[in-house]
Amino acid sequence: MTESHAWTLREILIAAVLGAVFAVLYLGWVQVWLVAQAAFGTVTMDVVMGFWFIASIVAAAIIRKPGAAIVTEVLAAAIEILLGSPAGIMLLVAAAIQGAGAEAVFAATRWRNYSLPVLMLAGIGSAIFSFAYTWVLFGYGALAPGLLIAMFVLRCLSGALLGGLAGHLITEALYKTGVLSGLAIDHARRSAPV
Repeated sequence: MTESHAWTLREILIAAVLGAVFAVLYLGWVQVWLVAQAAFGTVTMDVVMGFWFIASIVAAAIIRKPGAAIVTEVLAAAIEILLGSPAGIMLLVAAAIQGAGAEAVFAATRWRNYSLPVLMLAGIGSAIFSFAYTWVLFGYGALAPGLLIAMFVLRCLSGALLGGLAGHLITEALYKTGVLSGLAIDHARRSAPV
């Protein structure tokens, strides 16, 4: 039996809805970040960054097709821009890079494993890709090595927990409602050995 990588209309709509919902949540999360940064300083972005990876992880866990992580993350960024994000067009670049980090992990499993450890690794993948991007964008090479290591570790932990674990919990909660019936996640659950 061959797998179809073609997207159905329902899957496209799911990606669009997730993109829209997470765009609004991402805009709200900016406020959390600003308050935390005022209170705690430099590494705050790395502590909260994982939440900005969650759309890609939830979409991939539900749709389970190549491109789901990148497409949904970029859709969320595009909608964020339309809603007035001050980051502007560069947000699309950041979203594509973050989505690619998650997508790389799913690709390594040939888009077949969406277990909690893999979702957490996808969050770490997003963290690594985004860290490389912000390294270039913000000139991290000028920072002290100890600070760089702390920032990297905190971003990876944030990706694993706020991206991967939280993404898993949201996906599970959605699945329990029955709204994901008939989608790839549902087919996988129903065909899994008991």
